[in-house]
Amino acid sequence: MRIQEHPILGTYEKGELVSFTFDGKELQGYAGEPIAMALKNAGVMVHRYTKKKHEPRGIFCAIGRCTDCVMVVDGKPNVRTCITPLEAGMDVRTQYDVSAKQPEGETA
Repeated sequence: MRIQEHPILGTYEKGELVSFTFDGKELQGYAGEPIAMALKNAGVMVHRYTKKKHEPRGIFCAIGRCTDCVMVVDGKPNVRTCITPLEAGMDVRTQYDVSAKQPEGETA
């Protein structure tokens, strides 16, 4: 199930099917759709973890106002995936606190 109309991004026109990686796993989505939409369609609900309590966060507002959907995209932390268009070959990673520093024992 994909969002057909977004309150900020407008009406969605499906682009070509592209591949991208999420935490090292290859997934597919449509070029131009929000990264969060492609992840949700693939069953990914957790985008980041809070620093103090390591609590999971995912899509909340879906209009770019909160920070629950931020992830590390192509090495850049704090990318709001609900409003960032998917591109072929993107490397999307779960974010661990606002610094995007990976927990011990995990690599980016």
